[in-house]
Amino acid sequence: MMEEVSNFLTEIIDEDIAAGLSERIHTRFPPEPNGYLHIGSAKAIFINWSIAKKYGGLFNLRYDDTNPVKEDTEYVDSIWEDIKWLTGEEPNGGVYYGSDYFETCYDCAVALIKAGKAFVCDLTHEEMRAYRGTLTEAGRNSPYRDRPVEENLRLFEEMRAGKYADGSKTLRAKIDMASPNMNLRDPAIYRIVRAHHHRQGDKWCIYPLYDFAHPIQDALEGITHSLCSIEFENHRPLYEWVVDNCPLPHHPKQREFARLNVTHTVMSKRYLRELVETGKVEGWDDPRMPTLSALRRRGYTPSAILDFVQRAGIAKANSLVDIQLLEHCIREELNDTALRRMAVTEPLKLVVTNYPEDKTEYFEVPNNPRDEQAGMRQVPFTRELYIEQSDFAQVPPPKFQRLKPEGEVRLMGAYIVRCNEVVTDDNGNVIEVRCTADLETGNGMPADGRKVKGTIHWVSAPTALDADIYLYDNLFTLENTGDVPEDTNYLDYLNSESLKHLTGCKLEPSVAQVPTGTRMQFVRMGYFVKDHEDGRYNRIVTLKDSFAKAQKKA
Repeated sequence: MMEEVSNFLTEIIDEDIAAGLSERIHTRFPPEPNGYLHIGSAKAIFINWSIAKKYGGLFNLRYDDTNPVKEDTEYVDSIWEDIKWLTGEEPNGGVYYGSDYFETCYDCAVALIKAGKAFVCDLTHEEMRAYRGTLTEAGRNSPYRDRPVEENLRLFEEMRAGKYADGSKTLRAKIDMASPNMNLRDPAIYRIVRAHHHRQGDKWCIYPLYDFAHPIQDALEGITHSLCSIEFENHRPLYEWVVDNCPLPHHPKQREFARLNVTHTVMSKRYLRELVETGKVEGWDDPRMPTLSALRRRGYTPSAILDFVQRAGIAKANSLVDIQLLEHCIREELNDTALRRMAVTEPLKLVVTNYPEDKTEYFEVPNNPRDEQAGMRQVPFTRELYIEQSDFAQVPPPKFQRLKPEGEVRLMGAYIVRCNEVVTDDNGNVIEVRCTADLETGNGMPADGRKVKGTIHWVSAPTALDADIYLYDNLFTLENTGDVPEDTNYLDYLNSESLKHLTGCKLEPSVAQVPTGTRMQFVRMGYFVKDHEDGRYNRIVTLKDSFAKAQKKA
């Protein structure tokens, strides 16, 4: 599959190869370890990893740990696990840390100062913004722009030595304050930040900004194509200025692609962190979250996520992808691969009155009717069973084809039963349904040829396993969370129905032998997986495929 990846980025690479500009393709994925990777990250991983694979090249993982304030080893570890899980392998080009290049970044900054292309500026952040100008008006030169080289070298060395307060000075590139590209208006390339670094400790109190550090890191690693999301397109001239003006061994090429935006979802790490820190979700791996760890815990597979990324497309124009496409991808995969089991989520007792109380028989049913190699399993049948409350109606609506008074249904894989009696409590609630079974129908249709339209699932009451089941829905009610009105907060659109916790559910006993992490279809209910943390069962996705129906209609 990877060898067939083709898009506008591979066309660019093909042209570079034909022109002799690139011999061995080398890409990288540079996540900042300030949060967990999400479904949008999967697109960036896929593009860089699959392109390297297509051309027999190298793929690096490089942690962009140039900002120590919100970075943590927890995020470093989670990124590593997500990369291996999604791609099925470790990066063949190696694993690197941007912080390991700090000394080289410092040397490059010194070289720029000596060449008269960088200066130490005393303007505050607010003053720099005021001097910067607007999209229609040129900026103004900093009053510190023409400091002598020797003074800039001394000040920069003193910045490193910790002589000045945080935010009191910056090192800025000397480019063009009249440039129509705001990123070239003497951007800051170093700032003073006193914060403990997860890898460098307290060795540094000055840190390079991303736009300065990233091209240096790419060049040092021999990256040929720095493939990043579209918001960096306007930063490309600065990227090229850095590699052109710093003493570097290699000249990588930056090219951009559209980000992956998904309906009913936020992708901002800041917002995702807020959801976690305010307790709106259980954590970064809450199955409602769009993080890869959450999707993994919910039961999504790497192949389904990569399939989704490919179907969503790789282009330069931003678009909003329906989350139902992601659900369609996992549903399509599990339809062929998932084990089938019976589970009753809201149990109602059904008593087969003409079945012996002390008898248990076993019906043989397929583990997956779409896969003959999956084999068969034995499902116990007893006098007392559980069925879904929704599969019985004392006063049935029109065209109701499940169980009702004096009505017949097929118990899936077993007998046809007729409802003879309904037991209710003092409030009129149904607590038990009593039926008789046509005991001649265990292996087929009734002898008299009558047709029974309804089929419902069930589990044996004496052998049933108790379980908690978690049903998930979209985390946000707003389709496009990027369109949150200015006078509201995105949290106002949290879906209060995004989680439904069902207790007292009943599962057929064979589920106990299914290893944790194995995906199952609870027939007629959806696809589920046993949670690796607390043993509950998470619904991966429903059986209803609205996306496929919409596509067919279109």
